[in-house]
Amino acid sequence: MIEITIPGFKQLSFQHLVLDYNGTIALDGRLVKGVEQRLKTLSQQMKIHVLTADTFGTVGRSLSQVPCQVTVIPLENQAEAKGEYLRNLGPEHCVAVGNGRNDRLMLKEAALGIAVVLGEGVSPEALFSGDVVCRDILDALDLLLFPLRLTATLRS
Repeated sequence: MIEITIPGFKQLSFQHLVLDYNGTIALDGRLVKGVEQRLKTLSQQMKIHVLTADTFGTVGRSLSQVPCQVTVIPLENQAEAKGEYLRNLGPEHCVAVGNGRNDRLMLKEAALGIAVVLGEGVSPEALFSGDVVCRDILDALDLLLFPLRLTATLRS
């Protein structure tokens, strides 16, 4: 569990990290360099979930060495599927990271939503649904590894 107190924002207690796959931790179906090690480190403190339609058919191979739960979701109603998945975990204990329009509900409902901008860009809906925007996934994961960065960003 990761616990962070952010003055003027809220007390955060994360048990789950919920990630979109392509466009968030992977680009063109390939895991971004540096993500695997960060996820392995974070998996010692929280349960990691990866939600994907697996567009490129690579998620199983890419994450085979990472302790995480991979869930392939249907092509239709992806935003609702991701939102429902998060609600079943308990949004108050989740941090969600995504970039796409289909990530907007999980970003909005999570205790902390982080929108990321990789090579695919970020949809306006995802951008405005998150609490924080990061220039890439490594910066987003580092917010959890170095939580004082979150405090600096979100305190009032």
